[in-house]
Amino acid sequence: MSKGLLEEEGVLAVEAAREAVEAHVVRRPPEIGLPSRFSEKGGAFVTLHTHPQNQLRGCIGYPEPIFSLAEAIVRAAAGACEDPRFPPLRSHELDKVVVEVSVLSVPEPIHASSPQEVLGSIEVGRDGLIISKGPYRGLLLPQVAVEWGWDVTMFLQNLCRKAGLGPDDWMDADLFRFESMVFAETEPRGKVMRRGKAD
Repeated sequence: MSKGLLEEEGVLAVEAAREAVEAHVVRRPPEIGLPSRFSEKGGAFVTLHTHPQNQLRGCIGYPEPIFSLAEAIVRAAAGACEDPRFPPLRSHELDKVVVEVSVLSVPEPIHASSPQEVLGSIEVGRDGLIISKGPYRGLLLPQVAVEWGWDVTMFLQNLCRKAGLGPDDWMDADLFRFESMVFAETEPRGKVMRRGKAD
């Protein structure tokens, strides 16, 4: 999307993702009614965390603006229920997970002439990262580095591991950065709040 979401639009995005998650798990069509703003193409990720343990339960998304934002959210929500790192989400878990939506800016290449320049161009908490090297590709959302307390080097090393690369392969790979607006339930089916660097 060309501009970020308003607070009330972020609430609608999470409500749509919650509906898509529940519909997917119980095998019914989702009932999504989002305003025309969501017909613009945009990248989005949906993340599920257990509550109150706050353990990752699924995270799937589309970094490139290939779908309308509404379709990206619905597809990502259904995908997060089937994240291959975990067993499929079951109906008894629906009231034990919180839903989070990240709406992404269009990824931009990081142009740098040295590893030090790469390190200086990335801000933890603001930037999400994508790495691409040969057949290997990986992505980490901005909030991941904050949640784990990583500095920029650790962020890049873990990005490499996510892609199946060695920890220092970022030095000669294609790197992209993006920003995201993050909205999440405070408890299962509860109030939706924007998450930011102050969290």
